[in-house]
Amino acid sequence: MSLHLLDKLPKGFLDCPADQLHNILSGPSLIQLKGRREPAVFVSILLHGNEDTGLYAIQKILKHYQDSELPRSLALFIGNISAARLGLRRLPKQPDYNRTWPQGEYPNSIEAHTMREVTDIMRKQGVFVSVDVHNNTGLNPHYACINRLNSDFLHLATLFSRTVVYFLRPQGVQSLAFSEFCPAVTIEAGTTGNQYSIDHTASFLDACLHIEHLPHHPVTAHDIDLFHTVATIKIPAEVNFEFSDSDTEPHDWQGAHMQLRAQLDHLNFNELPANTPIGWLAPNSSQQMPLQVENEAGEQVAEQYIQIMDNQVCLSRSLMPAMFTLDSRVIRQDCLGYLMERLPHPKTDKA
Repeated sequence: MSLHLLDKLPKGFLDCPADQLHNILSGPSLIQLKGRREPAVFVSILLHGNEDTGLYAIQKILKHYQDSELPRSLALFIGNISAARLGLRRLPKQPDYNRTWPQGEYPNSIEAHTMREVTDIMRKQGVFVSVDVHNNTGLNPHYACINRLNSDFLHLATLFSRTVVYFLRPQGVQSLAFSEFCPAVTIEAGTTGNQYSIDHTASFLDACLHIEHLPHHPVTAHDIDLFHTVATIKIPAEVNFEFSDSDTEPHDWQGAHMQLRAQLDHLNFNELPANTPIGWLAPNSSQQMPLQVENEAGEQVAEQYIQIMDNQVCLSRSLMPAMFTLDSRVIRQDCLGYLMERLPHPKTDKA
């Protein structure tokens, strides 16, 4: 899986759907297109093969500039083309492409070698801003994620959404790697197959190509809702789970250890009180903790955030979930979702 370097778009790219990219690109590709200003805007798309909004947004922008010069140079990285062919996040034996960037979970994998190569090239050339485009499967607003609380990172994020999430885990993500040398953001552009998601992402990326510099002054408090990801929730492989047919305690059990709320994703980006139930243990359960909860230091801290009350699996404190999903495949391949707390407005820039 070697990195393919191009200085122009391959024939047919502008109208190629995600599941056909393998016909014009033979693997992960870095396409560098010259524009009026330097350094380039770096954009990564399809790190997850089933998240295609970034591709269609980039195609929309490049069609617009097909007969004119780009306002700023663009470095476009196209990731998991083989998974995109099948409409999957990743193939069964692949690592997650957005966990293989420097300092990630798979340092010796061939994918990690490719991501290090991309990172080294762009670090050497210089990058104006970095944008990693994603979709999600649950009910979430459009929001931006950053790994540093610097003013330029915050201004970049609020160009996309006033809802901004600061996180340090998971490691090995693209934005964390590029945050070492340029303002970097991950944008979560809702679900796939949504024209608004494509249009909003294209508008944001076009703005990144046009701006001369990011402001140095702090973002004003009324322009941002800032949250901090404090924990990641996973379901261990040995725990059988299913989704209930309602958001109240289920009565029909068919062998699962745990049932989750039918509309679990409706809890996303709502500040929930302590004791809010997210699921239930089977009646014959020994009431052992069915979830793994990891904080940003990588420690297992389930008891700090989750409690079992009369077979209810509940939040133990006031929290805001993000990216809770109803997609069992995503839950098994990645996680159930994240827990966040509101951050006070940063009054000064942080180095």
